[in-house]
Amino acid sequence: MRFHDYRTDDFYDEVFQPDGQPRPEARLLVETIESLSDGELLLRQSSAEQLLLQMGITFNVYGDNSGTERIFPFDLIPRMVPASEWEWLERGLKQRICALNLFIDDIYHDQHILKDAVIPREVIESAKCLRSQCIGLNPPRGVWCHITGTDLVRDRNGQIYVLEDNLRVPSGVSYVLENRQLMKRTLPRVFEGLSIRPVDDYPSRLLDTLLSLAPDRAASPRVVVLTPGIYNSAYFEHSFLAQQMGVQLVEGRDLVVSPKDEVLMRTTRGFERVDVIYRRIDDDFLDPQAFRPDSLLGVPGLMEAYRKGKVALANAPGNGVADDKVVYAYAPEIIKYYLHEDAIIPNVDTFLCWRAADQQHVLANLDKLVVKAANEAGGYGMLVGPHSTREQQADFAERIKANPRNYIAQPTLGLSRVPTIIDDHPEGRHVDLRPYILYGKEIYVLPGGLTRVALRKGSLVVNSSQGGGSKDTWVVDETKPKEAAA
Repeated sequence: MRFHDYRTDDFYDEVFQPDGQPRPEARLLVETIESLSDGELLLRQSSAEQLLLQMGITFNVYGDNSGTERIFPFDLIPRMVPASEWEWLERGLKQRICALNLFIDDIYHDQHILKDAVIPREVIESAKCLRSQCIGLNPPRGVWCHITGTDLVRDRNGQIYVLEDNLRVPSGVSYVLENRQLMKRTLPRVFEGLSIRPVDDYPSRLLDTLLSLAPDRAASPRVVVLTPGIYNSAYFEHSFLAQQMGVQLVEGRDLVVSPKDEVLMRTTRGFERVDVIYRRIDDDFLDPQAFRPDSLLGVPGLMEAYRKGKVALANAPGNGVADDKVVYAYAPEIIKYYLHEDAIIPNVDTFLCWRAADQQHVLANLDKLVVKAANEAGGYGMLVGPHSTREQQADFAERIKANPRNYIAQPTLGLSRVPTIIDDHPEGRHVDLRPYILYGKEIYVLPGGLTRVALRKGSLVVNSSQGGGSKDTWVVDETKPKEAAA
């Protein structure tokens, strides 16, 4: 495969500079790919896809009548991030998570930020994920967001922005780990020639984070992963992480709360106490006594056990109040208020449709903006203006007018691109980046993260449920690379 006909167009390309030369950190990768014999990269791509099939790396698509499971598309050409840029991103992510955690704790206690009118009280009180059941709760170490997946995008001018915060039940890290293993099998020599920061220790770091939350009485804490079950879109990840950490994967029916408010797990040896639950279930379904009474996925009485400190939950219930896309718009003010610092990584400019002037601007420019519902995920509830029809724009105009608090709008960014194998040649495809942040005794950012790629030409929607795939993400230390070798 050759890159001589590859075009960056007017987008920022993560591998090539505008003059067509590889970026310094990508030079060895490009040389290696171009040194392969004709058809060799395609053969390795096919081998990677076969490995995905053999390993069962799949996701479920809700509402897809053609079958519930799909292989998660993977592209062999990685995204590369120089270490100097990564260190800046790492500082910015740690700053953001620290501030958002302080914000969540404040909202469920004294609400100083509302009393000081930094954020309008009505914005928080109307937030869909504000949980009255969490008022006054004190999670272990005061941490509410233990596992976060923050979505980053780069605009055509090279500036990186935070696109959104995923604090509730972020998914995708299993693909980061599996993608790295695929790359090591298919392009092993590149790893010998570059200093690429490892990601393999994430499961042990995740386990350490979870163990740090255990009640003091637990001499040998027991951790479990709580899944909604096999039909959940991220079930592969739930089972994968449980296996990698060496802990039990359980469903709600496997757990029970005792009269002493202890959480017990059914085993072949009888009931055994559980100390920490890494829950992959949304708040609404976590405990039918506290949230939705019709939930069959959760554990009755779990919130009372949590409130009394008999069990720890990660992530803490109620942290979705900071996951609201309207609250997102106030992140720079939140960082300034709690940390007395300017945000290191900026937000995308955001119009709030509950503001009359913003709404007027949005309605007049629906063909140019990206409109999002405040609490939707997976690429749903979204209008990409330049790629939409007049009928879709009219539909969203009515939605905005009917419920303005539920919608924001942002400029349509020219997302950066990475060369991607399309048929038998490389073409630029738009990408975002989801780094994963763990918050236990300290804050840790996994080097790299999940690069999601929009496989459809011109598409800006990278979500797997909307036809997207993924790439490995290499954080490369700026050391002198060795000569290229296949």
